[in-house]
Amino acid sequence: MKDFVYNGLATRVIFGTDTLKQLADEVKRLGISRPLVLSTPHQNSEAERVADLIGREAAVIFSGAVMHTPVEVTQEAMKVVEKTGADGLIAIGGGSTTGLSKAIALRTDLPQLIVPTTYAGSEMTPILGQTEDGRKVTLRDMRVLPETVIYDVSLTLELPVHLSAVSGLNAIAHAVEALYARDRNPVTNLMAEDGIRALARALPQIVRNSLNVEARSDALYGAWLCGICLGCVGMALHHKLCHTLGGMFDLPHAETHSVILPYAMRYNMKAAPEAAEKVARALSVDNAATGLRNLTREIGAPLSLAAIGMPGERIGEAAVQAVSNPYWNPAPVTEPAIRALLTDAFDGGWRD
Repeated sequence: MKDFVYNGLATRVIFGTDTLKQLADEVKRLGISRPLVLSTPHQNSEAERVADLIGREAAVIFSGAVMHTPVEVTQEAMKVVEKTGADGLIAIGGGSTTGLSKAIALRTDLPQLIVPTTYAGSEMTPILGQTEDGRKVTLRDMRVLPETVIYDVSLTLELPVHLSAVSGLNAIAHAVEALYARDRNPVTNLMAEDGIRALARALPQIVRNSLNVEARSDALYGAWLCGICLGCVGMALHHKLCHTLGGMFDLPHAETHSVILPYAMRYNMKAAPEAAEKVARALSVDNAATGLRNLTREIGAPLSLAAIGMPGERIGEAAVQAVSNPYWNPAPVTEPAIRALLTDAFDGGWRD
């Protein structure tokens, strides 16, 4: 056994079906008396449901969360915090809402209770990505790690099939990069492989029957494991590219991850053979990159950057920005190689 360091993260997790019923008790346990309830505009009804569970007179709702956590939205939410005297945060939704909660917590250190309705996984991490002036910047700070997460399988039953697919691939990406992370360790390796396995098993079943409770439970369990991996070890090329593209072109977050994932795996396979072997084993295939590509196709997720709105004439500009700040990756990161990767991903071209 090689020497390693494992940093466990202290987030309380409640997992099951109909666990949202425990929300009011958890709010009290955190000592929150006037929570700010966060959601996207689309999920305002879920925010209202949360407010009803804890007492509408005590809660304040802000339904302005959007993708990539732009700082101007955070500033608007901060005005509400200051005006109402909110003493805690409750976020219900996906990565956009969790991101806004974290951005507020970074500035206030208010306690957070997160109720995920997708498979984003960011609720399990001390990581925040914020966008300003077309550039997404990622930071790690323990102030943004949520105190409590309530996973309620029943809340994912109405998640549209397409969002289930791309959100699940986003979660898998966390685990894939954890397997070749510079600070990987045996504990996160186990969680990563099992997380990939659970999601790869569940997602095709969800596509066939979105109300399959067992598959939904497996997917949420897998997303939780992958989220822990994201929080415990560093990420590399895949996440750097996705943050670059998302910040530059305002591309949909989960869809960007789903497109880039097979290409990033292919880029790193020779430099990280042990990770590639674990990914392939979790997918029950021989080739990790091709297996991820085939899973993407099987569940109907987008296969090209062109399909999700990236302007092809700006591939070179994206490659330059992606390599502008050096970062660790198993395989060397060069502008020509990244340009080639992005060109393939833009066209959706694939070569084994």
